[in-house]
Amino acid sequence: MDMKEGKRYRNLVWDSNRWEGFEFRPGDIIISTPPKSGTTWTQMLCAMLIFDAIHFPDIMDNLSPWLDMNTRSRDEIFDLLAAQKHRRFIKTHTPLDGLPRAPEVTYVIVGRDPRDVAISMEHHFANMDFDSLIATRGAAVGNDDLGDFPPPPPPSEDPVERMRQFVESEAAITTFDSVVGHLRDGWDARDQPNVALFHYRDYQHDLPEELRRLASVLGIDLDEKRAAVFADAAGLSSMRERAEELGPDMGRSHWLDTKRFFRSGGRGEWADRFTDVLAKRYGERLEEYAAGDQDFVDWIHEGRRSGGVDLPR
Repeated sequence: MDMKEGKRYRNLVWDSNRWEGFEFRPGDIIISTPPKSGTTWTQMLCAMLIFDAIHFPDIMDNLSPWLDMNTRSRDEIFDLLAAQKHRRFIKTHTPLDGLPRAPEVTYVIVGRDPRDVAISMEHHFANMDFDSLIATRGAAVGNDDLGDFPPPPPPSEDPVERMRQFVESEAAITTFDSVVGHLRDGWDARDQPNVALFHYRDYQHDLPEELRRLASVLGIDLDEKRAAVFADAAGLSSMRERAEELGPDMGRSHWLDTKRFFRSGGRGEWADRFTDVLAKRYGERLEEYAAGDQDFVDWIHEGRRSGGVDLPR
């Protein structure tokens, strides 16, 4: 397959160089999202379509591993994927420009309003057991490089300041630049035949319809009745009850409360953190990526339906 060398994305948690040497199969699905943007949700949708079921033969972390995460060795992940007989669907937080590209692979890009991502990530970090994460990382890949990732300062007690740090990309790991840059990269590739864009807001708006759209992208038949059954199984409350089965890294004690991973996050919780000054600055930063493309702005905030944005597929 024709592949290109991509840009490297690396932090304490993941390293896109782990894709080096990976052998794709025709039909592979790569789920590429910024963190807290519907990754696990999309894995669930893909699993139901691939297995034509709401219950699966293994935990999601094994069925759809996060290839570039540093809590399992690359050899372990490669061996796991090589042994799979089903159609493979692989998780990554690496943008398209950091991934090997193959024409017979489908790249599913999922977006979410960056401001909602910022709020969700705060709750995500508050639920993490970092000591456990570092210990697992050390056992998997070693921690000799920890000096490359100095610990961030403690989060500010002022929520407005925390949002400002996100907007200015002063936050750790997940920043405005990492989220919007990821989505712009996907947006620019939306006309490519093996790239498809989805959005958290569209899942919330009409999950059965988005399931049918995803099925169409993947070449899988799905009627309306089956889509409704799958959508019910993929609801937040249903997935929360199956957190140990569906959540990432659940077997490695990285969460203080496994069910809190599936937080009932609302939309627009960021509103009371945006002063007039910060809202203006957010708009300026967004324009750095939008460059006048209002459709891109509408899509990252509202998705294709709510924003009235037409996508190729």
